Amino acid sequence: MQKTKRKNKAAQEECRFRIVDYLKKRRGTQKQAAEIFSVTERAVNKIWNKYKTEGKRSLISKKRGVKGGMKLNGTRASEVRNIIKDKLPDQLKLPYGLWTREAVQQLTGRRYGITLSVKQVGRYLKLWGYTPQKPIRKAFEQKPEEVKQWLEKEYPAIKKKASKEKGIIYFGDETGMRSDHQAGRSYAPKGQTPVVKNTGQRFSLNRISAISNKGHLQFMIIERFNGDVFTDFLKRMIKYSREKVFFITDGHPAHKTKKLKAWLEENKKRIEVFFIPPYSPELNAQEYLNQDVKTNVTGKKRPVNKAQMRSNVEDFMTKRKKNRKQVQKYFHANHVRYAA
Repeated sequence: MQKTKRKNKAAQEECRFRIVDYLKKRRGTQKQAAEIFSVTERAVNKIWNKYKTEGKRSLISKKRGVKGGMKLNGTRASEVRNIIKDKLPDQLKLPYGLWTREAVQQLTGRRYGITLSVKQVGRYLKLWGYTPQKPIRKAFEQKPEEVKQWLEKEYPAIKKKASKEKGIIYFGDETGMRSDHQAGRSYAPKGQTPVVKNTGQRFSLNRISAISNKGHLQFMIIERFNGDVFTDFLKRMIKYSREKVFFITDGHPAHKTKKLKAWLEENKKRIEVFFIPPYSPELNAQEYLNQDVKTNVTGKKRPVNKAQMRSNVEDFMTKRKKNRKQVQKYFHANHVRYAA
């Protein structure tokens, strides 16, 4: 039987509804429906399967390239939401470390054979209440009572003493930077920050630095870190500071060597060192500088060798050192506003 000419969208939609109604009421076979409604048997089969899988709304004609053209509904949408919430892309053998729009796009393509644009994926994620977030790590060993003690008593005492002695408070830390660091955000349900683990190593570099809420920044690129290196950094700190330095850092063993304690005792009028609670890096404003460097230097740039990585880091840190307002912004993060 010769088929009719191609129908317009309204007619196509009406035809789909009539075909489904015909098959639902078991008035005939798919082959008979094809002849009655002047379409191919293959088209009837596709319409019927789509209805059974995605429901009545799948029969409605959709405008191309706009929100109405999205193709994830019902059970499939629920499955994708749960996958993003409970797993990471690499667990599904996808070539991504974080849930980006591209990763979700590939997931739907592999799992359901659905081709979505990146913009469509973004609309779905927004509709589901998923927002791009920076993954964080928090140790199980952290003790809330020690954090409370630091925020309510210990730090206020340090601040009061620094003010009385007209000193300056620095938050310091050392960090390693790797050439295979991956920067970016991963989509997750709003309010449920994702956690990600990184593996692999090519070449690396270390850096020790310190910042104040007044916008000061001091840094030093190092090959390795130990007590002697830390002492050398503190010597540089007091050399270039007219004010007494109140240095806050974590409890790394290199920060507590006998040799360092002896040096600090000899220079107690120029510098004192204090320690934030164990397993609480989020209380150290320096962490946000570390994130900035890893995101914008080692995360987004791909150095071909260690020398190039060092040059990139030094250039970035020098620019930050000249930009006091930017340094002050590191103290605007929720966990370190107490020190702003």
